[in-house]
Amino acid sequence: MAEHITVLTTTDSADRASGLARAVVEARAAACAQIEGPVRSVYWWDGALQEELEWRVLFKLPATKYDELETLIKQLHTYDTPEIISATIERGSAEYLAWVDTETRTR
Repeated sequence: MAEHITVLTTTDSADRASGLARAVVEARAAACAQIEGPVRSVYWWDGALQEELEWRVLFKLPATKYDELETLIKQLHTYDTPEIISATIERGSAEYLAWVDTETRTR
């Protein structure tokens, strides 16, 4: 298993993205969250083609924290089926990844 991952989700407003990012980082489920947007998303939902503006939130965390993060996103998110996608961090600076580990420890 990878030691560190990033997890991506999207939401429908800058305020919701910020609230989600803050809640996750405050809970130490991720060391960092970056918000980008708006991005235009085109997708199928309820049998109809949709096109909406969304904000991306990218979290950095130890892989062992994934389940905790997924649970938090599902609890806090306003979407019925939020996007939650994980990608492995194949390589990264030792100092940065040590910081990720330190900042996700329960204090």
